[in-house]
Amino acid sequence: MRYGEIRRAQFEARPNRFLAQVRLPDGTPVTAHVKNTGRCAELLVPGAAVYLDYHADPRRKTPCDLVAVEKRTPQGVRLINMDSAAPNAAAAEWLAAGGLGRLEHLRAEYTLGDSRFDFYAEQAGRPVLVEVKGCTLEQDGLARFPDAPTQRGVKHVNELAAWAQKGWRCCVLIVIQMQSVCRFAPNWATHPAFGHALRAAVAAGVEVRAMDCTVTPDGMWLRAPVPVDLEPPAGV
Repeated sequence: MRYGEIRRAQFEARPNRFLAQVRLPDGTPVTAHVKNTGRCAELLVPGAAVYLDYHADPRRKTPCDLVAVEKRTPQGVRLINMDSAAPNAAAAEWLAAGGLGRLEHLRAEYTLGDSRFDFYAEQAGRPVLVEVKGCTLEQDGLARFPDAPTQRGVKHVNELAAWAQKGWRCCVLIVIQMQSVCRFAPNWATHPAFGHALRAAVAAGVEVRAMDCTVTPDGMWLRAPVPVDLEPPAGV
């Protein structure tokens, strides 16, 4: 999953969830489109190095998209992709390459009833549904999702559980948009309902897989599995 023309800049402010004010190395101020409507408060801090994907389309209101950010941690700088479209693009490549085994009739954006799932395929005649969740929140090597309540995410997980009970192969694929985290867990403090929905879905036969990614300023691809911890903290 590759971008086109990438430029480095310095983040200054986020006037709303769609826009960021940044400054290029030569001092030029630029307004960039933020391709992630999540909070990302721990990522977009003043002075952070960010990466911009430039486009030549004159119809755009902004000349570029903000797609990645360098997060400073006690262990060093961690490059995080924060493009909300990147997880599905990278997952499509991974699935096509056999990430879940050989699949046939792989399709994206599959409508089923009143819901749309990220991927549909067939495996030895068995229907397969895959729902992708991009994860950018990291705390001391622990990746968490979501960074804000997601009723849509709960709805999709519950629906996957229902289809799994009907014999379909169903998978929630957590795409961690960074490399080398120690494990993945639901963000129990922010949205415990999502964590409980995942636990119930696993009991119904849904697979929950987490994969970290190799991230570069100009691309991202799935790299390696990450342990999944669905055990809630005491009292949750």
